[in-house]
This record gives sequence, structure tokens and C-alpha cells, in this order.
Amino acid sequence: MQLFLLQVTAVNSAENYLPIGIQLIFAIGFIATMMGLTHYFGPKRSTSDKLQNFESGIEIKGNARQPMAIKYFLVAILFVLFDVEVIFFYPYAVNFRELGWAGFGAVAMFVGLFITGFIYIWRKGALDWED
Repeated sequence: MQLFLLQVTAVNSAENYLPIGIQLIFAIGFIATMMGLTHYFGPKRSTSDKLQNFESGIEIKGNARQPMAIKYFLVAILFVLFDVEVIFFYPYAVNFRELGWAGFGAVAMFVGLFITGFIYIWRKGALDWED
């Protein structure tokens, strides 16, 4: 028993993490050195054309910080919510024989709450795009 405990402590000792620490120090040093060298030796020509925002070849029109309709975010959040809820059907589909009628009742209740929530947001107008 004591031999087993000695082997476990030897596996989890701090000495085993020394190569990882050394590699991490070298990686950070290499990155810092390369960034410093490129900043020091790189070209430093700032022109008005270089400092202007690049919009994929499209002319800049107005400010990019214009307010966006909250409906877009609401529909996106609702999509994620209902999409994630559908994932919960997978465990039932895999184990539906073992779950029996109790599992069917639980899934039926889940679907009922799911549909109730969908009807609620539909009646509240969360899915209407026109203002």
C-alpha cells in the first residue's frame, strides 16, 4: 500500500511540470522578442490613406455606430433559446425505451411548456419585424 502511495505522489510532483514551465517561458520570450524586433525594424510610414478605415472596397457611408433595431437581437436570442431546447430531445430519443411512459410524460410536459413559451412570445409580438 505504501509503495502505491509513493508512486502516486511521484507522478503528481511539481518536478513533472518543470518542462512545461520552461517551454512556456521560452514561448513567451520568443513572442516578446519577435514583436519587439518587428516594431523596432519595421517600416514607420503613416499616410492618410493608411490610417483610413478599410471597408472591403466599399465607400464609407456614415458612422458604423448607428443604433440597430432591438428586434434583431430579440429574434437572435429567441432562436438560440429554442435551438438549445431542441438539444434536450436527443437524450430522450436515445433512451426512449428505457424511460417508458414516465419518460414520455416528462417529454410531453417539456414540449407543452416549449409550445406555451412559443405561443407567449408570438402573441407578445416578439417575432413581428414591422414596427
